[in-house]
Amino acid sequence: MMLTHFDGKGDAHMVDVSDKAVTSRIATAEGFVRMEAATLALVEQGTAKKGDVLAVARLAGIMGAKKTAELIPLCHPLPITKVSLDLTTDPALPGVRITATVKTTGQTGVEMEALTAVSTAALTVYDMLKAAEKSMEIGGLRVTLKDGGKSGRYEA
Repeated sequence: MMLTHFDGKGDAHMVDVSDKAVTSRIATAEGFVRMEAATLALVEQGTAKKGDVLAVARLAGIMGAKKTAELIPLCHPLPITKVSLDLTTDPALPGVRITATVKTTGQTGVEMEALTAVSTAALTVYDMLKAAEKSMEIGGLRVTLKDGGKSGRYEA
């Protein structure tokens, strides 16, 4: 399999997408922040010292998706047409489950934007709750859906 971010000499480069068709593209990613039940209670009761954890993390995820090309060296800047984040508490984890969906109409996919949205939201959850618990775990980051473009549909 050829890795497209390396040229024939093995040097990193930004992939030329100018010959690719402009198509509708979507990607969904997920992850979680695991924490103690007492920390999760702060989220559910809205009593975290820094405020509404899920609302702030949702906004951070949206902002993260929009800044992906600034953070990941070989990502193309894309005209994102939609970013949505779903943050839900899960007592069985215990913690917060995060799902992001990103859409665009363009020449390359939005998997990195979806992953960055989840990552940024998860880091924000951690930041807002670290005074209560420093041992939280961020994990499970993965693409669960990618559609559009030449390679077609992928679903985890």
